[in-house]
Amino acid sequence: MRSAALLVLSTLVPLLLLGCADESGQSENEDLRSFRDEGTLAFVQPNGDTLRTITIDVADSDAERRRGLMRQRSLGYDRGMLFVFDTVDRGSMWMKNTPLPLDIIFVAPDSQVINIARRTTPFSEEKITPAAPRKYVVEVRAGFADRFGLTDSTHVRWNRTN
Repeated sequence: MRSAALLVLSTLVPLLLLGCADESGQSENEDLRSFRDEGTLAFVQPNGDTLRTITIDVADSDAERRRGLMRQRSLGYDRGMLFVFDTVDRGSMWMKNTPLPLDIIFVAPDSQVINIARRTTPFSEEKITPAAPRKYVVEVRAGFADRFGLTDSTHVRWNRTN
């Protein structure tokens, strides 16, 4: 009798845990981000030399921009996310539900970096605001900007492959 009860519990408990969901209805154990490799983005010096090129996901819809890199558990120095906004404004970003620190790079309509929020705090709901109106935001692994020498004179050049 006891071993039958243990067998039932050992079978049901993992199933119950898999069913736990947060407010969005997603499983807490599920890694929601699956990179789609939608293009490439190069960080370019004023003289035209490329500092680093990465593979990007493009977030250009409201739903994609809201989700961003939430729940992303790892991110290499070879990839990131490009947010493309419909309007040019001083809209802010945040780290809600984002477990890894990021460098958040605000970019003007002319593709010049406005400012960089380095090593942001995971799970923070504090708003991170650009120093000037932005059209794009690039999110990369924390430490990326320092490692590859990004400054406010850096430009981005990107293309969509899918």
